[in-house]
Amino acid sequence: MNKLLTGFALGLIVGVLYAPDKGTYTRRRISDKGNDLKNQFADFIDSVAGKFEHTADEIEDYANMKAENIRSEAI
Repeated sequence: MNKLLTGFALGLIVGVLYAPDKGTYTRRRISDKGNDLKNQFADFIDSVAGKFEHTADEIEDYANMKAENIRSEAI
């Protein structure tokens, strides 16, 4: 996944550099695209972290329920 993102970013930069635009405009576009990619990646990481937290909460609830069932059966 990391290589895919790196390849995409490099391809985007090379494509923009060869575009027939003024240098300041080209640099601004590279900067904007870089910021967009950074934000998309941060959103992706937040999404994955949220899914892990949700799954961890579900596992904890399940373990607590099973522990309670075992305690109630032992009495």
